[in-house]
Amino acid sequence: MTRILVVDDDPVQLRLTAEVANKAGFKPLTATGGEQALTILREDRNIGAMILDLVMPDLDGMGVMDAMRREGLTTPVIIQTGNASLETVISAMRNGAADYFVKPVAPERLVISLRNAMKLDALEATIRAERARKSGNFSATDMIAEAPSMARVISLCAKAAKSTIPVLIEGETGVGKELIARIIQGSGDRAGKPFVTVNCGAIPPNLVESVLFGHKKGAFTGAIADQPGKFSEAHNGTLFLDEVGELPLETQVKLLRALQEGEIEPVGATRTERVNVRVISATNRRLLNLAKSGEFREDLYYRLNVFPIYTPPLRERMEDMPAMVSMFIARFAAEAGKRILGISPAALELLRNYDWPGNVRQLENAVYRAVILSDGAFLESVDFPQIIAQASGRELAIKAIEAAPVAAAPTHIDTATARQRVDFTPPAAPDRFLDPTGEIAALAEIERAAIVFAIAHHGGRMSRVARALKIGRSTLYRKLHEYGLAEELLSDAA
Repeated sequence: MTRILVVDDDPVQLRLTAEVANKAGFKPLTATGGEQALTILREDRNIGAMILDLVMPDLDGMGVMDAMRREGLTTPVIIQTGNASLETVISAMRNGAADYFVKPVAPERLVISLRNAMKLDALEATIRAERARKSGNFSATDMIAEAPSMARVISLCAKAAKSTIPVLIEGETGVGKELIARIIQGSGDRAGKPFVTVNCGAIPPNLVESVLFGHKKGAFTGAIADQPGKFSEAHNGTLFLDEVGELPLETQVKLLRALQEGEIEPVGATRTERVNVRVISATNRRLLNLAKSGEFREDLYYRLNVFPIYTPPLRERMEDMPAMVSMFIARFAAEAGKRILGISPAALELLRNYDWPGNVRQLENAVYRAVILSDGAFLESVDFPQIIAQASGRELAIKAIEAAPVAAAPTHIDTATARQRVDFTPPAAPDRFLDPTGEIAALAEIERAAIVFAIAHHGGRMSRVARALKIGRSTLYRKLHEYGLAEELLSDAA
């Protein structure tokens, strides 16, 4: 239940306002003065909104908002007062008030104002977190992590941020491992520096080395210029290796040297390059199990697993779900241009009773879909047909949902099976200097093939073909007749 703070020196008005909030499903806290209100706000940063009286004996409403701005208290403020002057309204709004009304106020107007203020606060929090993420200053305050199971995670992040120790973040798919890595970076000396993310499982095996360490011009076919790798891009910053357990064994050797020596060797380079990179890796499977099975180098495992952090799944931090749902609703409703104020208690209870094998990512997608489906002011249970189908197994609900891959049950990373690796062998390209039997082709055949290619490349413009081949036009025409190409050109022109 969302807590709100009601501040008023009139005991009758205080009781009436608190009662309206209570009947609307909020949990009201009360204060009879500005100083008491500030004390409550400092102790509890999770208050959803505050209804503030402007005229009070010790510290008035304007003074409270000034103090909140100085101390970074972002709780949305709704002003109520008996003074209806335009000057007072303008001053309150300039001080950051989300809404303003004159006593006495209709209960319906008060409830709508509260819901709008909390929706606006959730949207502003989302925007602040996104800005912090892009600027490299993401911190624990930008992540919803108030559940007791997340307390140790946040504590370990603060300790890891004080050094450049290699960190290994373990957790199921979709728990927010990248956000944990960003908190470590944004809380340390490398805040604001480059944060480069590499999904090791999404890179073709034959390109992993080039992507990580870069390559030099001419190192392989298609390398037409020098290309810096992710290690070079993250110089003086942080490199986040997501799904590090998917790296091929041959690449793991070079990664081990980069971690130990702080040196990389681009593909095709003749000497190593020094890099200053803080490496944070993540995996949705136990690297220890992979090391035991021989799929991951044991020496690299011990190098990466210096400071392990386990991120609990969503089913073990259900206390954070209401705040997450509110944030997702505010964001997706704004994107879709819909006026959705929140979620009904029945729908929230449905979400609480689900196991969420896809964790926070699955919750985010479920809320996004519900926002698109919803036609009302609140999300209802019927807006989550996929969750109903998974939770109840009713045939009618199963037929109603779209055919989308959803995990049947949560899979703990200790019991996750190894993914079958597919060895990638690029198809062998025929050598242009060999004939179909594998012998060296005759010089005339190679010369004929070069002339045919040049004609096709320059669209039959013989002057350009002669210049490209570094021969005269008369020599070119003689060779055309010699190799029987002149007749082919004439027939094509006809």
